[in-house]
Amino acid sequence: MPSGKIGRFGVGGGQAAIENVSLSHRRLGVGGRRPRARSSAGVRHENRGGDMPARLSSGDKEKRRAIRDARSIILQAEKGDVNEAETRRRIERIFENVMGFDPFTHLSRERAVRGAGETEHVDFAVHLEGGEEARPVVMVEIKRVVVDLARKHLKQITSYAIDAGCEWALLTNGREWRLYHVVFGQPPETREVRSWNLLTDEVSDLVENFDLISLRSLKRGSLDELWQKTSVLLPRNLLEAIVCEDTLGSIRRQLRKKSGFLLQPEDVLKGIRRLLNESSAAELEDVAISLPKKRSRRRTTRATPRGDAVVEDVPENQTTTEETRDPSPESAT
Repeated sequence: MPSGKIGRFGVGGGQAAIENVSLSHRRLGVGGRRPRARSSAGVRHENRGGDMPARLSSGDKEKRRAIRDARSIILQAEKGDVNEAETRRRIERIFENVMGFDPFTHLSRERAVRGAGETEHVDFAVHLEGGEEARPVVMVEIKRVVVDLARKHLKQITSYAIDAGCEWALLTNGREWRLYHVVFGQPPETREVRSWNLLTDEVSDLVENFDLISLRSLKRGSLDELWQKTSVLLPRNLLEAIVCEDTLGSIRRQLRKKSGFLLQPEDVLKGIRRLLNESSAAELEDVAISLPKKRSRRRTTRATPRGDAVVEDVPENQTTTEETRDPSPESAT
């Protein structure tokens, strides 16, 4: 354990002091000018009435302070190359001080998970009620702070969540945090919902992301709402909305308004394909695309007011002026 003063997370000292000094210099910016203030929701606000930044509530200030403290202890852990047990202890403090959990009430450590094979043990099982047998809300797998998260780690936490019947899984090494949702089907599917980096992301963004898995949010059922929004915005759903007939028609009209040229739906679809990256283009291949039916056209001749004959193409279901006139006496007989 590094030496220094004992703070709210149990560590402190020189590194925290250096970070605070650098934060102060960054707040001032170049030439002593203060940057524009950023709210807790991550939205920039222009400073008005002088150089004073937008005010934060005491609660927002406390959240930001907790995030900075958490960043400090993980940064120290990374530099000290601590083992997995020490990484777990520091992450437990983050659960307590940043997300508001009581470690003795809401966290089950090394909880047994019984699946088809041997009994495994997950690092943390987060639950809202006390007791070792309380239903887990989030399963948490922790890796050593210097170990990069990999696909094999995802498979590990996914299997724990499936065996425990838990829809949410969190994978972290203290630096990276990845939140997953498990859809119980045949076979079960796991989708990444959010990911963030404690050491590099903006503090305002970190406040928002950690709040998603805070005790208060879990009690309100905020994760269910998050999954509903995420599932609606899945790439396939967005692609289906983009390439539906109504949307393609709207795009054609907007392009015609700007250019004066009317594109065919197929041309618009080709343009959309060129905008997509490789994975999105592959996803589009499985999307049912509904293009408007092409109208068959026929060539007809009409007379101008001056008596000239003009040849033109008209849709099959459209009649010319001559065809809509009253029939002549000869044709009526």
